[in-house]
Amino acid sequence: MLPPWLLGSVPRVNLYLINDVPDGLTRRARSFVVAHGIKVDVRPVEGHRQWWLERDIPAAVIDRMAAFQERWGGLLLPPAPQYDGGPKYLDPDSPEADSAGWWFEAGMQRTAVPYSFMISPSGEFGIQGDEWAPLHATIEGWVESLALAHHASMWARQVTKLVGDDVDGIDLNGYASVREVMGLADTWWRGPDSLVALYSGEATAFDFPKGRIAVIYSGLDD
Repeated sequence: MLPPWLLGSVPRVNLYLINDVPDGLTRRARSFVVAHGIKVDVRPVEGHRQWWLERDIPAAVIDRMAAFQERWGGLLLPPAPQYDGGPKYLDPDSPEADSAGWWFEAGMQRTAVPYSFMISPSGEFGIQGDEWAPLHATIEGWVESLALAHHASMWARQVTKLVGDDVDGIDLNGYASVREVMGLADTWWRGPDSLVALYSGEATAFDFPKGRIAVIYSGLDD
């Protein structure tokens, strides 16, 4: 039986349990992907190569997309706590260029949000709204953040959410940055018995500081 978060969100394709987790993840993230991830069939990037080449998409860009798909393509994870759940599943598409270089879509939106989930020319994962908001330095950082949010929500004795200007009141003195999430607009901080997640992607993408969100997970042990 499919988990509740998956009902109604899966395309009409074959589903596979994860048996080959990409390397480069922490043990926590690997366990999260194995326990909660599903693989869905996706159309190979190579099937679009000639069409894209005929429209002046550089071969090197298509190679990047193919490598991304080979590593992450079809991975469907539980919804993220913000960004209305994040991409439905990871699958590269829609290459486009600007002055910074070539971008591509990391996966279609799970819900109706006013931005796209993108991979930047330098490999960052983020959202493209009115402005570019890099959330994590790599897609691995995004997966790590999902795993950490799942872990924290399961084990915290109390969860507190702050929005907008209230975020400024958080005292992170004595906290250490959680490096594995490779945070940019979104960061995680670890204290003696708590974790703090700071989400500023939507605030950055739409120049809306009041859109910042902090989630404090308290009562965690070592």
